[in-house]
Amino acid sequence: MGVEAADAVVSTDLTVGGMTCAACVKRVEKRLGRLDGVTATVNLATGRARVSHPPSVTPAELVTTVEQAGYTAELPEPPRRQEHDDQPHPPEPDQQNQPDQPDQRHQRDQQDQQERRQLLITALLALPVLILSMVPALQFRNWQWLCFALGAPVATWGAWPFHRRALRGLRHASATMDTLVSLGVAASFGWSAYALFLGGAGAPGMTMPFTLLPSADDGVAHVYLEAAVGVPLFVLAGRFLEARARHGTGRALRSLAGLAVKDVAVREDSGREKIMPVAQLRVGQVFVVRPGERVATDGVVVEGNSAVDLSLVTGESEPVEVGPGSGLTGGAVNAGGLLLVRATAVGADTRLARITRMVTDAQAGKANAQRLADEVAGVFVPVVLSLAATVLGFWLGAGADPQAAVTACVAVLVVACPCALGLATPTALMAATGRGAQLGVLVTGAQALETLKHIDTVVLDKTGTLTSGHMSVTACTAAPGGIGKEAALRLAGAVEQGSEHPLGRAITAYAQKSAPHEQLPVVREFTAETGRGVRGEVDGHDVEVRAPGDELEGPLADALAAAEGAAHTPALVLVDGRPEALVAVGDLVRPGSYRAVDRLRRLGVRPVLATGDREATARAVAEDLGIDEVHARCTPEGKVALVQELREGGRRVAVIGDGVNDAAALAGADLGIAMGGGTDVAIGAADVTLVRGDIEAVADAVRLARRTLRTIRVNLLWAFGYNAVTVPLAAVGLLNPMVAAAAMSASSLLVVGNSLRLRTWRPARGPAPRRDRRHDRGGHR
Repeated sequence: MGVEAADAVVSTDLTVGGMTCAACVKRVEKRLGRLDGVTATVNLATGRARVSHPPSVTPAELVTTVEQAGYTAELPEPPRRQEHDDQPHPPEPDQQNQPDQPDQRHQRDQQDQQERRQLLITALLALPVLILSMVPALQFRNWQWLCFALGAPVATWGAWPFHRRALRGLRHASATMDTLVSLGVAASFGWSAYALFLGGAGAPGMTMPFTLLPSADDGVAHVYLEAAVGVPLFVLAGRFLEARARHGTGRALRSLAGLAVKDVAVREDSGREKIMPVAQLRVGQVFVVRPGERVATDGVVVEGNSAVDLSLVTGESEPVEVGPGSGLTGGAVNAGGLLLVRATAVGADTRLARITRMVTDAQAGKANAQRLADEVAGVFVPVVLSLAATVLGFWLGAGADPQAAVTACVAVLVVACPCALGLATPTALMAATGRGAQLGVLVTGAQALETLKHIDTVVLDKTGTLTSGHMSVTACTAAPGGIGKEAALRLAGAVEQGSEHPLGRAITAYAQKSAPHEQLPVVREFTAETGRGVRGEVDGHDVEVRAPGDELEGPLADALAAAEGAAHTPALVLVDGRPEALVAVGDLVRPGSYRAVDRLRRLGVRPVLATGDREATARAVAEDLGIDEVHARCTPEGKVALVQELREGGRRVAVIGDGVNDAAALAGADLGIAMGGGTDVAIGAADVTLVRGDIEAVADAVRLARRTLRTIRVNLLWAFGYNAVTVPLAAVGLLNPMVAAAAMSASSLLVVGNSLRLRTWRPARGPAPRRDRRHDRGGHR
């Protein structure tokens, strides 16, 4: 149910539906806050409300309170139980926190299709009306009746979502942006209908020229159907873009849920295996993990030896050798032999479940900028409505003609419609994200761009971010007077064909790449010794690949020192007992990493390296890239703590990562940046994704964000300035509704035009640092 107790306070998560603007958020928070001891934080982007309340207030009361405010609310679905199971089940994190059930996804897809169809039909009907109304030269005989026929379904069916929510708000004595849009559309269309049927505007041959001042000297009322169709069209388009930006909020949690194992093979006392759902697994039970399988839950190895890939969980690039007594983390992949594991934690107590909860908590927060927007939105709509009513009453009280009074009132409503305000951010965001995608940068929304502009610290993951994330041969040194580098590699690659260890696979792949037209010979009598190496007979030679000792001298000893200094793994190749070559295997630094770090530093951003790898490896990479602050052996929880510490110190922190171990830190930072080649979990938790897998794109993203925020500020300045000028003119009767609609449309076009300039933005490229040129040539330091 998403409820957690802490002393005398209970935290409950609600899914709230029907919210469309910041005013809705403010209303839900205020209504919940009226209950004794209740505080609420509502997130418009996720549609979630996190409510803190005393135990005396039940979740059902919270749902009822939200519904009384005019919105829908429901509690998260409880975890499902297996049928025919009479034992209690621990909570399942993948079900407890999963935001989208299949029926919810189906319902959302249907809603998206309906909104897309409604926007398309509205646009097809509205565009002819806008063109005919705004271009007098195109106005043919009885054009106004065609516009009325096209505008009627737009003002009713197309704008029905606004009318419906406005009526719902009226029943609950509240006003939102929907109220303003609904009134503007209704007033525009209603006055146009009056003008056509009763005001003389329906006469054949009538044209409607532009006039700066309202005029009815000829006894003919003006029509302004362009406002009646333009307002819903522009607002629907803006909200459609906003919805697209918010789509996929729960991807991080869904990816975490997909990482969890569903079924597990439990070894019974009799030695038989029983397949059961992982939800039924209990602490102390022994389960089987075969090669290539994912570990079902946290546990301790009781039998077997293998290499386990922990890169998705701990961030370590090198697989870890495990045996009896070794601890395992749920979600790790068994890359070697058969393992028997005794479960030590299940359900919500596992590390994967804790990471899931951290991502959930981080996504439930709200930015300070959004809080300010909520406060402004709570005042804007009532002010506009009050102003329009005041204008109407003033002119009627002053003895003015009723048409002039209604005209001034409607002009205020039309001119104050938040079209330009609504388009200022979405259009700039659309142009910026489109341009960013061409540059290999995907940004989730305007909030991410705003945060990206202000970051001053970047926490960088090593494996898969600064480095390739894959084990590769970095150097191969042959012994003097021996069989040579090519022959030694060929034999080493052949014997490693029988190994499942990633180090062995890297040597085999390198040997095959070195001689692509030759097949590696067959290995016979292959044996592997865990933690030491492999041995086999190849072409009549006894070939062994193992960790080197202290027996090396000359070039091989120098190569060993170089490998250890670079924090790489050395492997000695012996043929018939004689050392023939030393192969260094490591995680290659990505080309361009040094230049990326250098560009970030020049932008005033401090780089910090945080990795789950060992200290020597982390220090070597940091020294090569010019990073001073290093945090090695950093667990997922440790990364979150590091981010919190930096933020508490006043830093604005971005995290760049690619694995499950980075997901919680990505979500908990001011800004999360994921590598495009990383896991779905990291990408789902991040605000920015680097599609091309090059962290040099981060500098491009920062510069693009700064340019985009400048564009948005200009758009908002124009939108507010336009209202500051036109609303007073409309209020004093110097702006008729048609001109008001034209000004409203022009303001939107100017905002869109200014935003489209971002499509041609190009990042500035300075000269590559000298150190980076050397780095890029070799692909390694």
